[in-house]
Amino acid sequence: MCGIVGLYSQQNVNTDLYDALTVLQHRGQDAAGIVTCQDGHLFQKKGVGLVRSVFRSRDMENLAGNYGIGHVRYPTAGSSGPALAQPFYVNSPYGISLAHNGNLVNSAKLSSLLYKTDKRHLNTDSDSEVILNVLAHELDKSDNLSPTAGDMFSAVTALHKRCSGAYACVALIAGHGLLGFRDPMGIRPLVFGSRKRKGVIEYMLASESSALAVLGFDLLGDVAPGEAIYIDSDFQMHRQLCAEKARSVPCIFEHVYLARPDSTIDGIHMYKTRLRQGLKLAEKIERIRPDHDIDVVIPIPDTSRVAAQALAEKLGIKLREGLMKNRYIGRTFIMPGQAVRKKSVRQKLNAIESEFKGRNVLLVDDSIVRGTTCTQIIQMAREAGANKVYFASAAPPVRYPNVYGIDMPSPEELIAHGRTEEEISELIGVDWLVYQDLEDLIDASSEGNSEITEFECSVFTGEYVTGDIDAEYLGAIEAKRKDAVRIEGGSLGEETAAVGLYNDTAESN
Repeated sequence: MCGIVGLYSQQNVNTDLYDALTVLQHRGQDAAGIVTCQDGHLFQKKGVGLVRSVFRSRDMENLAGNYGIGHVRYPTAGSSGPALAQPFYVNSPYGISLAHNGNLVNSAKLSSLLYKTDKRHLNTDSDSEVILNVLAHELDKSDNLSPTAGDMFSAVTALHKRCSGAYACVALIAGHGLLGFRDPMGIRPLVFGSRKRKGVIEYMLASESSALAVLGFDLLGDVAPGEAIYIDSDFQMHRQLCAEKARSVPCIFEHVYLARPDSTIDGIHMYKTRLRQGLKLAEKIERIRPDHDIDVVIPIPDTSRVAAQALAEKLGIKLREGLMKNRYIGRTFIMPGQAVRKKSVRQKLNAIESEFKGRNVLLVDDSIVRGTTCTQIIQMAREAGANKVYFASAAPPVRYPNVYGIDMPSPEELIAHGRTEEEISELIGVDWLVYQDLEDLIDASSEGNSEITEFECSVFTGEYVTGDIDAEYLGAIEAKRKDAVRIEGGSLGEETAAVGLYNDTAESN
């Protein structure tokens, strides 16, 4: 997952893009970047680190222009480094800069075709650069010196036929306009909105609606699966469905963990969805453990808090904030490297002894992925004097790799892979463990929008909606991850050399 934003305004968009990226920072902590356009000239700044680290006052002053795009990056295969910071850029045709959230599953095949048949050079091993060059190649087929909305839609239509996987993208066409599009299944989110200023309608696209709200934009809706939206230089918005067999299959893990609770995605309110997750989890506890002796419910900050509140209320048990979070430590799930994750858990959370001592505690988390965080937190609870420690996950067991833009490529890293719930319970050190049922999780989401009847649930089921994932592909991405981890143990210079050159967007933190 990554966070993307595109903005078309009457005035400089640099500070608005910066503010939007800070709202989307939870979607990626590895790198950040902004590209703006003024009078056909592009201005760029990107680098490794958090948004506040990458951009200085002088950088913001240099990002001139009334439209632009931004990106916060989360590495999906263990790969990291400045060369992979987005947005990416190609100068032909027109000059195009693109930011991408998701993952192409036919990236290797496309990379070969781009070189052999399209005669386009790739500078990194990023699938985002692949999708940019596919778009550029298809746009290059237009004979128009100034591309029309029809040219954009024809290019995106062709792109959908070539690309497979998850992709939500925003692209800046230098001197012409702003383009946004989403894969034919809508796996990754992309919303759009508008605001009126001095009689002119301004437009914004973003991964989540919370970014729009913070900047005063009204949410107009979601970019539909397979749809493209183009805002031209006259502030006119054009929309067209560009995929023949589009259907809505959004990633349900967005609802579990990735998205902010104050966001609305695909017409589904994340806050209400997580409330329903907690209610359904409480109902399961009542069903399978009617004689439970839970004294207190304690959420693991922050994403589980909403579900834990609903669960505690349903069970009639008091909720307490027993774990205090250090706000200056990032999300451990999206940190590169298992060693970094383990170190960060203890730095990130501290137990309030009075809320644990002598009590039977039910810890609630949004999910259990690698087991790194929950194992250490359970140990912290026992050290704080808990009598018994129980654990509830608002999501089902994560047993399979994710290939659509979430860093879960290696089955051995997933604590639930090949294990029963009893074995997992013993490994993480709890007295008992309860997982959400998949049917209840799906119901919690579909209740928010009855028009969506299907969700991307591969991490729970091992069924991949694009239909082109096999053991060979999973083995390849697992090997790629292991190589990246090996390089990570070496020097950053080795990694940078491996992925290609890096221009004047050097790391600034």
